[in-house]
This record gives sequence, C-alpha cells and structure tokens, in this order.
Amino acid sequence: MRGFLTDKSDVVTRINDGISFRGPNLWVLVFAILIASLGLNMNSTAVIIGAMLISPLMGPIIGMGFAVGTNDFELLKKSLNNYLVATVISLITAAIYFFLTPYHGAQSELLARTSPTLYDVLIALFGGAAGIVALGAKDRGNIIPGVAIATALMPPLCTAGFGIASLNIKYFLGAFYLYFINTVFIALATYLGVRMMSFRYKVKLEDKAYRRVRNYLLGIVVATMLPASIMTVSIVRDSFFQSGVQNFVKSEMNFNGTQIISQSIDKKNKVVVLAAVGKEITEEQLNAASEKMPRYGMKDYTLSLIQGNMSDSLMSLRGSLSNISATREELNSTIGLQNKEILELRKSLEEYRKTETLTKQAITEIQPLYPQIESISISRAIESGADTNDIKSGLNIIVYISAENSISLDDKQKISEWLRRRTGSDYINLIITQN
Repeated sequence: MRGFLTDKSDVVTRINDGISFRGPNLWVLVFAILIASLGLNMNSTAVIIGAMLISPLMGPIIGMGFAVGTNDFELLKKSLNNYLVATVISLITAAIYFFLTPYHGAQSELLARTSPTLYDVLIALFGGAAGIVALGAKDRGNIIPGVAIATALMPPLCTAGFGIASLNIKYFLGAFYLYFINTVFIALATYLGVRMMSFRYKVKLEDKAYRRVRNYLLGIVVATMLPASIMTVSIVRDSFFQSGVQNFVKSEMNFNGTQIISQSIDKKNKVVVLAAVGKEITEEQLNAASEKMPRYGMKDYTLSLIQGNMSDSLMSLRGSLSNISATREELNSTIGLQNKEILELRKSLEEYRKTETLTKQAITEIQPLYPQIESISISRAIESGADTNDIKSGLNIIVYISAENSISLDDKQKISEWLRRRTGSDYINLIITQN
C-alpha cells in the first residue's frame, strides 16, 4: 500500500484544512444546506446531488477518524467542535427554510432519508474507506466527489431540519439517525485506513488506555448498528413475505377463466385479501388454496376473496378513480376560467355601483347651481362604429337630464365639462329633455 501513498504530512495538512468552518467554508455549508433543502422540497435528485458535491461536512468527520487513529487528541477536540457547530448550523438553516417554504409536503426524496438500514451502514463504511484512501493517495482522481455523493451527509441533515420545522419527531429521529450512521462509519473507515497506512501516533498510549479507547469505539459502533440492523431484518422479512404472497397467488390462485386483479395484506388481523374477476372460484378451490398458505410463509394468515359483484364494484371504483385522475387537469383549467370570469363580473359590478353612487351625488351637487334640473341619469356605454371590430376605447358616459325649463347652450357646455371632470370620462354624451 505504501507505494501509492503521498507524503503523510501532506495528508495531515489536507485534513486540517477541511476541518475548520470559518469564512468561506461556513458560507459554502449554508448554501449547500439551502440547495439540498430545495432539492428535497422539489423532489429533484439532480439538485440534491449538486448540494452533496459542494458540501464540506466530510472534513471534520474524517478529522475525527484520523485523530482517533493517530491518538491526536487536540485534533479530535477541534474536529468534534467543528462537527457540532456544522451540524447545529445545518439544522437551523434547513429548519428555517422548511418553515418559510410555501410547500410543506414530504416528497419521496425526503421520505427516503427517514428509515435507515444496515445497507446505509455499509455505504458509509465503504464510502469512508474510499475517502481516506483518496486523501492518502498520490493520484486522487475524482474519488472525493464520488465519496461525497455516496455517503450523502447533507440530505438526511436537511430532512432532520424538515422534521424540526414540521414538528415531526419521527422524521427528525429517522433522518438524524441516518446522519449519525454516516458520521460514525465514515470516521470508523478513516480510523481503519489510518492504521492500515501506518500513520505515526502523536501520543503513545499504554496498553490499558489503548484497550479502553478500542472498547469505546466498539461500543459506539455496535450501538449505532443495532437499530439499523433491526430495521433491516424487518425490511428483509417484509420482502420475503411479499414475495411469498406473490408466489402463492401465481401458483395456487391460477384458475382458468379467473384473474386476480389486486392483492393486499392486513398485517394487524393477519388476512390476505385478493380480488378476482371472471369465472368465480368455488369454496372447495378456495379452501384447497388456503391449506397451502403455510408453504409460502403465511402460516398464521387467513385468505379473503372478493369476487362476483363485489369485484365488479371494485373495478368500477378503480375506473372512476382513473377518470378522476385523467380529468383533474381539465377540471383545474375549468376552475381557472371560472375564477377569471368571476373576477370580471365583480369588476363590472363594482363599476355599476360606482355609477349608481355617482348619479346620486351628481343630482345633489348640481341642483343648487341649476334649480330647473329635476333628475339626472348616468350610464356607461361602449361606442362602436359601422365596423363591429372598431370599438372605441376609453370611458364613455351618457347623461340624461330632465329639466323643468330650458337650459342655455352655454350652460349645457358648462354642465358637460363639469360632468366630464366629475366622472373622469373621456367623452360625455349629454341629452337634455324639457318637461
């Protein structure tokens, strides 16, 4: 292994440079968290990968593993402090983003970070091993970006922030546990890599102290792996059970003229529910199939069959749901048009009310000046020429005035000008009738 290693002092310098979160490194961390949060919010894998590429979170984690591997307690303290600072800042930034974003739904990319398994442990371990080898190699190539993507420190931390913002303790604990798994096993892989590459100890520990440190490490590793192992066993069992149900349906419920259209499992009541169409399955056939269920891992389960009219109703319901889904876009479009029409009607109604109010005010204001005026009627109009497409724009007002005595031409012009200013119209068509 020594043949491809770079100068060890250079490795130590690189690790020390990647630990600190001050200045540019801190801002890069904040922006990476925001990018990852956006990616999770938008359910965009490409955006999440971009955030992982620029994330500086691996620095203090590798620093912790390297410090333990070389007994550098000063470096361990520095790495641990920066790791805690980076974690807290990341959680706060992600929580603020998810609190402020208008969309609070949990997308599939986000949900994928809430249920860690033993496979995540292996990914973190192998990713961390690749990372320390890359740091120690003369020719690193493009390993570091790949390690950043594979170990995925940023997305679970952002998901934990989502759990805080939405007050969902399950999301927070699941995502933060995944982040902790990545931390522990990247650091463990770094520790193992450092020892394999024979880095010099900064402080030589006595055998008793060395065994104590080793026991602490082993305890942390086992405690971290245990919940993930339990989850993995549960997932594997579910996978085998689902496979058993599918094999049972394929082998034992395969009757001529009959088709199984759906299957569901009620784990609480231990019932396998099947829906069939076509030729009805007899009671004897159903009992014979039920007796074979233990062979497929369904020893304590019973079989429930939906067929005949019930299955027809089920298919009809599925068809209705499909039609609803297909017309959802058309329905949204129709609702949009109706909303637009409602706004236009409201606008027209508002204009009518303004005209009604203006008419009442005009008679009150003009009668003291022209007592012979008995009534005023004001209405809005659209003026069109011989060409129906030639509609004059602007606000046109028609005013009907009923007067007891005649009104002079000069007074008509004054009234017309007053009305034009009073109504703010472009054109006044004044019609005066004498009683």
